[in-house]
Amino acid sequence: MSERRRFQTFDDPSHRKGPERVAAVRAALREAGVDGFVVPRADEHQSEYVPADAERLAWLTGFTGSAGTAVVLADQVGLVVDGRYTLQAPEQVDTATVTVVPLAERTVEAWIGENLGFGAVLGYDPWLHTPDGVARLERAAERAGASLRALPQNPVDLAWAGRPRPPAGPVVPHPIVHAGEQAAEKLARVRAELEGARCDVLVISDPHNLAWTFNLRGSDVGHTPLALGYAIVPREGAARLFLTSPRIDPALREALAPLAEIEPRAAFEDALAGLGPVRVRLDAATAAAALKVRVEAAGGTADVGRDPVTAMKAVKNPTEIAGARAAHRRDGASVVRFLAWLDARAAEGGLTEIAAVEALEAFRAAGGDLRDVSFPTISGSGPNGAIVHYRVTRATDRAVNPGELFLIDSGAQYPDGTTDITRTVAVGAPTPEMRDRFTRVLKGHVAIGRAVFPKGTTGAQIDALARLPLWQAGLDFDHGTGHGVGSFLSVHEGPQRIAKTGTVALEAGMILSNEPGYYRAGAYGIRIENLVLVEPREIAGGERPMLGFETLTLAPYDRRLIDADLLDAAETAWIDAYHARVRETLSADLDSQSRAWLDRATAPLAPSGGLSEAPAA
Repeated sequence: MSERRRFQTFDDPSHRKGPERVAAVRAALREAGVDGFVVPRADEHQSEYVPADAERLAWLTGFTGSAGTAVVLADQVGLVVDGRYTLQAPEQVDTATVTVVPLAERTVEAWIGENLGFGAVLGYDPWLHTPDGVARLERAAERAGASLRALPQNPVDLAWAGRPRPPAGPVVPHPIVHAGEQAAEKLARVRAELEGARCDVLVISDPHNLAWTFNLRGSDVGHTPLALGYAIVPREGAARLFLTSPRIDPALREALAPLAEIEPRAAFEDALAGLGPVRVRLDAATAAAALKVRVEAAGGTADVGRDPVTAMKAVKNPTEIAGARAAHRRDGASVVRFLAWLDARAAEGGLTEIAAVEALEAFRAAGGDLRDVSFPTISGSGPNGAIVHYRVTRATDRAVNPGELFLIDSGAQYPDGTTDITRTVAVGAPTPEMRDRFTRVLKGHVAIGRAVFPKGTTGAQIDALARLPLWQAGLDFDHGTGHGVGSFLSVHEGPQRIAKTGTVALEAGMILSNEPGYYRAGAYGIRIENLVLVEPREIAGGERPMLGFETLTLAPYDRRLIDADLLDAAETAWIDAYHARVRETLSADLDSQSRAWLDRATAPLAPSGGLSEAPAA
C-alpha cells in the first residue's frame, strides 16, 4: 500500500558535527566571560515539544530526544538523559565530544557539582529555566565552589548559523462543538481561583493552557496544535493575549474581542513590566525565571505556584469525553485495518519500518478527520524496538524479519480527540521467552485496566500494579506506566501520570495512557498501550467514593504472544471481554477482509497454551 506521507519525514536529524559546534559555543562562552553553560531541551515555555528554532540541544549534540540537558564546560560536555534515552543518546552524539550520563546514575546538578571547577562561572539562559530550576543550579554551583550567572544572550543562539525562524502558523478557533465550554466560562473559573489564592493577575506561560482557556489552536509546534505565546489574566478586567504568530484568524479575533485583546509577542515583556505592585501568579512548571525577574523589577510580587488552568484542562468535560470516544472508534478502525494489512504484508517479506509508518498514516488519513499524527511514530523492528523512543530514519530503517517482534507506537490528532496506542506483534513464530515477557507486560496492563481505587489515589500508588508481574521475574522497565493526554492538544499532558513520581490524585474525567513494557537491549522491545478514562465506580456495599478506568483504545492484542497458562481466570475474562468489545464496536466500520481478520484476532483465548492458530489474513 502506498500513499504520499503527509505528516512524518524520515530524515536523519542526528549529526557528527559535535566538535565544531561545541567549539563555536565555547568561543561564545569566552566572549561572555563564563566558563560553562547549561543547555536544556526546552523553549521559553519549558515545553516537551518545541519549535525548530528552540532545538538547541539537538543542534549542539545531535541528540533528538524530548528530554535531556547538556552542560558545556571548557574541557568536557555532559549530556544527562533519563532511562528512555540511554540507548538512543550514545547512537546519536559524538561520544568523543559528549559524555552521555544516565539520570539514574547522576542528576544534572550532581554532574555540575563534580565537574565544575572551583571559582568557575556557570552561565544559563533565564528564559529556559524555571525559578526552582535556577535555584537548583545555583546550589550545585555553590557546592563546587563556583557561581551561576544569567546571560542576556544565549551562546548557542550566537553560534547557531542558519537558525530557523520562529514559527508563524495560523491561529484558529477551537469550536464549541469540540471544546464543550465557552472561553468566557473558563475565564470566570480562572478568576475565581485567583480570588481564592489572593492573586491579582495570572500569567499563562504554558501554550497548552493558552489554547484551552481561549479555545484556540495553532501549528507552531510539530504534531501538537499549539499557538506559542502568553496571556495576562487580571482578576478584574479584560485579558491580554500575546501570540508569536501574526496570522490570527478573523473569526478568533471576533470571538475573543469581548474577552481579550490580542497583541504581538513582542509587547509581552513591556506589559509584564507595566503590571506594577501587584501579586502575580506564575506557573511553577512553565514560567521562566526571566518572568519572575521582570515582575519583581516592576515592584510586583511573584507568586510562583500552580497555574489553575492545568488542573481544569486535565479533567475533560462531557463534550471532550464524547469526542475522545468518537476519535478512538475512528482511530481503532484505522489501526485494525493496518494490523490486518501488516499481518499479510509481513508474511510476504520485504516489509520495512518506514513502510509500516507510511501505511499506518495512510490508513488513518483514509479514516477521515485526521489533522496530524500526535508524535512521530515509533516503528521498531527487532532490536530497534528496545529503544524506547526510537525514531526511524532512512539511515536506520530496518526490515521486519520473521522470528522477531515488531513494536509500533503511534497516535493521531483529530479535532475531537488525541490518540496514542502501542501494539507489539510477532512476525513468524515467537520464542517462549518472548511470549513469557509479553504476557507479563499484558498482565500488568490488564491490572491497570481492571483497577478500582478510592478517590484521592495518586498515580504513584497505582504504578506498581503494572510492574508486579515483571518484578516477580526479576524484570522492570525504565519509564512511567502512564501519562496524561489532551483533547486535540498534547499527547503528553500533566499534571496526572501513572508513575513512581505521579503525586497528583486521579480524578474522574482525566485521560491517561496505560503502557507497561519490557526491553531486552539488542534483541526486542515490548510495550502495550491503551488510553483510559478515569470514571466513577459504584461498588455494592462500598463505603467510599471509588474510581476506575474506562478503556478508550480499541485494537486487539496479538494472541500469538499470549501464554494463557500465565493468566488467571479474571485476566483471561477481561481480555476476552475487551476483544469482544473491540469486535462489536469496530466491525461495522471495516471492510470485509479486515473484519474477517478482526474476528480471528479477537476470538476467545484458548484455556491452555494461548493461541493455536495465528490470526493472519
